[in-house]
Amino acid sequence: MNRIPQRGEAAIATPAVRGVDIRLEVAVIPVSDVDRAKHFYGGLGWRLDADLTGDGFRVIQFTPPGSPCSVVFGSRTTTEPYARLELDVLKSAGELVVSDIEVARAELANLGVDVSEVFHYAGSAGRVSGPDPERRSYLSWASFSDPAGNIWMLQEVTARAPGRVETGETTFGSSAELAAALRRASVAHGEHEKRTGGQRDENWPDWYAQHMAAEKAGKELPL
Repeated sequence: MNRIPQRGEAAIATPAVRGVDIRLEVAVIPVSDVDRAKHFYGGLGWRLDADLTGDGFRVIQFTPPGSPCSVVFGSRTTTEPYARLELDVLKSAGELVVSDIEVARAELANLGVDVSEVFHYAGSAGRVSGPDPERRSYLSWASFSDPAGNIWMLQEVTARAPGRVETGETTFGSSAELAAALRRASVAHGEHEKRTGGQRDENWPDWYAQHMAAEKAGKELPL
């Protein structure tokens, strides 16, 4: 006889080791009429982030108020790239943001996931192996598929584009994410000291804190 689950019970599996945080950035939803979707979601007060048209495709991206996740609506299934990514956009499950693309990719590979190499785009050269040389946010990628063929894109984001997230969140989800932010602040602070005559900054903890909080919230970084 099958046991009836009691109220409040849930099937929860907790990872033994927590690595790089993976956050849902974009969900992709096909629609039959993009203009109708644009009118509807604009009327809800959602922010329009992008309206892209190409050879055989049309996609728009909206962000609900206060949401860290956006939604892409597309007119039909197409093999044309969205934002120059080589994927069938309307079969994509969405985009997942990580603070370190190489570490995140390695963790997935260690779990047995068939994940692509890290890549970026370099102008006319197109898709190039490895992360963005300057490790700029939004420009380094990797991808993997689930058993049903849904495609997930990993995207490295360490500094938010202004206005991309309106919550003002400055918390860090893991020690690895905090450590990575500290390393970036350390490099930036070295440049700050050079600009101020090479003198040691006795108030470096305050400068680190300002840099890390501004970077996390997508605000202008201190000089």
